[in-house]
Amino acid sequence: MTELGISLGWSHREPADRVVSLIQAAESAGVEACWVIDSQLAMRDAFVLLGLVASETSAIRLGPGVTNLITRHPTVVANSLVTLRSLAPGRVLAGVGAGDSAVYPLGLKPQSVDRLGEGITNLRALLAGDTVDGPSGDIRLSGVEGRAEPIFLAASQTRMLRLAGAVADGVIIMGPANPEVQRAQMEHVDLGAEKAGRSPTNVFRDIWVTMAVDGEEPGVDAVRSWASAQARWLTKWAELPPGLRRFEEEMKQAAEAYDFERHLSISAQHAAVVSNELATALAIAGDVEECAARIREIVDVGADRVTVSLLSGGRERRLQDLLAVWKAANTAAATRGGKT
Repeated sequence: MTELGISLGWSHREPADRVVSLIQAAESAGVEACWVIDSQLAMRDAFVLLGLVASETSAIRLGPGVTNLITRHPTVVANSLVTLRSLAPGRVLAGVGAGDSAVYPLGLKPQSVDRLGEGITNLRALLAGDTVDGPSGDIRLSGVEGRAEPIFLAASQTRMLRLAGAVADGVIIMGPANPEVQRAQMEHVDLGAEKAGRSPTNVFRDIWVTMAVDGEEPGVDAVRSWASAQARWLTKWAELPPGLRRFEEEMKQAAEAYDFERHLSISAQHAAVVSNELATALAIAGDVEECAARIREIVDVGADRVTVSLLSGGRERRLQDLLAVWKAANTAAATRGGKT
């Protein structure tokens, strides 16, 4: 069975109890995982929210989605995750990436593939209570023992996808909501695992998408800001997927206009740069049946979990929309005997 997850950020304008209530509602509805965005200039602190939610839930799995090992040292990340472990035993996930909106505005660069691979190895050791080499000698978290939490690496391009297959417990597959692209990304994860002597089936596949169901506003307007963030990131890809090459100039304009202080905000002015055609190529928008059809395509790629970004602007309604889409996707899959 394919799991359903959500990801969200904690807005500076949003009371904590409202976000906690939203995640509690998701848990009650059967959502298996919730990832909290870690982007310090655009949103409130991810780990503070995770601590609050951990104390107010009992089943949903929780983790930063994603943190980085630049603005947060591996020992800091490990200590935060171990603290969450004490609040939500067996429910903590560790989402890590090379660094994006948390590092670029500071004039820093994302971690290289090699450095990130080392960082994941050290993070796993620290989470298990083991000692790692530090610049001034051995490093170990005091009072930590047990099994490390599953580490998920956010990846979109070839080398990072292969690294995920080689060293991570799971991969967060980022990029366009396009089955052809996602299938190719999964193949790189498999290759990375095989080269490292691992079974590809041991790497959990969590495919992330953004979706808006037509309601009070056209769905495409709601996903346009997220699509602008994706367009900006795609300009850094070594090679654009064939189906997106015609948007290359538009993506460059999105990158130039991007305002990190309004990262993923649906009201961000930089969203206006993205056309309807590009927005719907990168994200999912439409009525329930249209969205369900695209979700089914992603499930069929081989996702172990589909995680949907829960956009701001009436997220209680957006959660209900997501649940309706998920139900429709599962009903259609059951009818044809497919994976749900």
